[in-house]
Amino acid sequence: MARALELAARARGRTSPNPMVGAVLAKDGEIVGQGFHPQAGEPHAEIFALRQAGKRARGATLYINLEPCCHYGRTPPCTEALIQAGVTEVHMAMEDPNPLVHGKGRSALEAAGIRTFVGEREAQARQLNEEFIKYITTARPFVTAKFAMSLDGKIATSTGESRWITGEVARRRVHELRDVSDAICVGVNTLLADDPRLTTRLDKPDVKHPLRVILDSRGRAPLDARVFDPVLPGKTIVATTAAMPAHHRAALEAQGVGVWLLPSDDEGRVDVAALVDRLGERVVISLMVEGGGSVLASFFEGRLVDKVLAFVAPLIIGGQDAPTPVKGTGASRLSGALRLERVSVERVGEDVLIVGYLSDESTGNE
Repeated sequence: MARALELAARARGRTSPNPMVGAVLAKDGEIVGQGFHPQAGEPHAEIFALRQAGKRARGATLYINLEPCCHYGRTPPCTEALIQAGVTEVHMAMEDPNPLVHGKGRSALEAAGIRTFVGEREAQARQLNEEFIKYITTARPFVTAKFAMSLDGKIATSTGESRWITGEVARRRVHELRDVSDAICVGVNTLLADDPRLTTRLDKPDVKHPLRVILDSRGRAPLDARVFDPVLPGKTIVATTAAMPAHHRAALEAQGVGVWLLPSDDEGRVDVAALVDRLGERVVISLMVEGGGSVLASFFEGRLVDKVLAFVAPLIIGGQDAPTPVKGTGASRLSGALRLERVSVERVGEDVLIVGYLSDESTGNE
């Protein structure tokens, strides 16, 4: 099962909207076939493993991190292929939460006389496919809040200088995160302050440029912002409200920028819950919110964040007017603060990366 999980992870960021799946066929104490699902539309992991095993699949045991599918989608059911190949036992780390499959794949295998077992390394399997699980059960993307700050919790100086708080190694990690995300989101203030491109800059041939989402409720983004350059790889969307002037919207669309007209919240800003729903309709299963402070606050206050990635640099910036990662009204009492669980800490060059998940009570989930 460890090998199946390792194989599945090789396609991280490339299988959306499908899950990452790895499969290993073992017989008489040795691996006779293995494979992973490389991307949507390609054969599933089980098929690659069966092809490699050939006739040796008969009587073999399959180890797979997700329940085999039993329905026709872009590819035929894997359960039928396993039955026809003569596999006698299937160990799956977890059942597939997809209602089209959930428990049905296992039942189909058992009906054909194949023994099944569920639960080996289930926690690892769930974490591997956390984005898929969130999307397939809620029709909303898995939302990660990412920010970089100094040791005293500042994301820029009081004059607005923010390049660079973290070191080169941490900045590369951010591009690696973009490379496996379906979409990234920033607010118009970030465009006005930094004029970022929001592309993925990695020295590799198959770089993924996630959908760029700009929150701009009133049409303040300059038309010559670098993110709107039509030669940039990938696509850019501006999420706005009825407050954006019609001529500004038309100018953006003339440059090839998509404009989504969404409801506004009580303060006239884009309703980020409506944005998350719209992204789900577009089959975006993972969204990384990169800031700034007001944007992050709106996602936290809306209980929309699933995971936090906080880069902390060994700097002391100071200044009561220096901006912080999360603005908004904040908690009036510590008992109302949003809490993280399953927290991990990693050294990233000279910086530290803290990763945690919002507790169920912080997200409103049960």
